[in-house]
Amino acid sequence: MATITVAAVGDLLMRGVIIDSARRTDRAGKKESYAFRPIFAKVVPHLRRPDVTIGNLETTLSGQRWFKQGAGKPYKYERISRFGNPMFNCPDELAGTLKQIGFDILTTANNHCMDGGSAGLKRTLRVLDRHGLRHTGTARTPKESRRLLIVRAKGIKLGILAYTYGTNKFSVPEPWLVNRIQDERIVADLKRLKKRTDAIIVCMHFGTEYKRTPNDKQRRLVRLLLKHGANAVLGAHPHVLQTVTTSMTQDIDGKVRRRVAAYSLGNFISDRLYGNAHTLHGMILTLTLRKDRSGKTDITKVRRLRTTSKQSSANGRSVFRIVPR
Repeated sequence: MATITVAAVGDLLMRGVIIDSARRTDRAGKKESYAFRPIFAKVVPHLRRPDVTIGNLETTLSGQRWFKQGAGKPYKYERISRFGNPMFNCPDELAGTLKQIGFDILTTANNHCMDGGSAGLKRTLRVLDRHGLRHTGTARTPKESRRLLIVRAKGIKLGILAYTYGTNKFSVPEPWLVNRIQDERIVADLKRLKKRTDAIIVCMHFGTEYKRTPNDKQRRLVRLLLKHGANAVLGAHPHVLQTVTTSMTQDIDGKVRRRVAAYSLGNFISDRLYGNAHTLHGMILTLTLRKDRSGKTDITKVRRLRTTSKQSSANGRSVFRIVPR
């Protein structure tokens, strides 16, 4: 027998104001660095204790040059695209911090993954690799796009998939760069993973922003995923919390398992979006998976810890902290 715990959070939405709050300069005021760890200090134990911790990287690590505004001007980490959507980029220090505080895996398939273009997408994955963070959802080559992410922990093999509904109208030059939500592709990936793993988690970037209930398309996709073998579906993108459901569901192979669907885990870190206080709330969802002597792996426990992104001020600058509630 073997037992593991898997924690998951929603969007790591690194807005420009949050990045600016972490900016530090040396005494000469020339050299910049970013101290992100204090933002997460109060929730670190909940991230480090599980065997596997997953988050959605709702930004790119495209590098400072990409967002440079010109000679003598500071770097800017958020701007508006020609389509009217915000575009995100974050200093590389974020990756190191996320690894230090307990994250193991980041999903990169979301509507902002192309904010830095193909070069920014590929650079993001290189930075994650450099800091020992595993990832799924985007790829640098066709070969990498076919690779399945399998995590081994305490004798349990866990497969993790990630897909997004779109990329904010940015074109994707090569289809293999980004995992898009396509029924046939997802079902095929699930079939491949089922042969090699004990359990599967599917991370879906879907739903309607700021809506606190899942829409019909989300519900249909969740049914499809559970039917074809997903043990849990973890949602992101609405930027607010949506329902978490558990059910005893039979898949197409006749296996009855406890299945979990978290339609949206909300924002793990964010400022208030469009005056909506619900966008400050998120959740650390922790699943306990147990593999019995026959080899059957099932979810035996679901724990929900709600969190809030709190903003205050000190010494004339903003301070952000994620706190349990």
